[in-house]
Amino acid sequence: MALYKTLTVNPTTKVLIWKIEETVDQLKHGITLSKNSELRLQSMKSEIHQKGFLSIRHLLNIIGLTDADLQYDEFGKPHLNQGRFISITHSFNFTAIIFSNKTEVGIDIEKQREKILKIAHKFTPIEEYKTIANVDAMISKLTIVWGAKESLYKIYGKKKLLFLHHIYIDDFKFDDGKTSGEIRFNGDKNSYTVEFLEFEGFTCVFAY
Repeated sequence: MALYKTLTVNPTTKVLIWKIEETVDQLKHGITLSKNSELRLQSMKSEIHQKGFLSIRHLLNIIGLTDADLQYDEFGKPHLNQGRFISITHSFNFTAIIFSNKTEVGIDIEKQREKILKIAHKFTPIEEYKTIANVDAMISKLTIVWGAKESLYKIYGKKKLLFLHHIYIDDFKFDDGKTSGEIRFNGDKNSYTVEFLEFEGFTCVFAY
């Protein structure tokens, strides 16, 4: 099985990344699905979605959890019991989870694609990045910003939060591998640490 990378963020928080190289049948081995999850799997028409769903369950196994430990609220946010927190992401042939015993967490994986240049104005003040002359560097930076905002959105876990108006990411240098972000909504302000890494044309961002 293809555990791609494990990151120990701090003593209470871990990130696990899976590279999907197996068939659906291979991924069905070694895990147990609840009845609801079996139904969800059967309803998925896309094989890549099936593989993503199953590989996430293997990542759960690695940290000592099972499919039955995962519960979803009315907004689709995954929850664990006993004061534990989790976030899940899937993009093409990569899946990942971030797990913490202490704090709310969020994670996102994105494929680095040129189309992000066309939608950047919808989620960030694009003027902040006009000084980046290299198109590849611009795509890389915007993908990190998007992933950071997606991670904070997942932490908040409810509707109505707007990327452009409610989620703010501090500027950063690629070499830093981290930055900070804030959710400002309904008079509240909450700050988070954001970390990122790039691999095989993908960007993984997580917040805690």
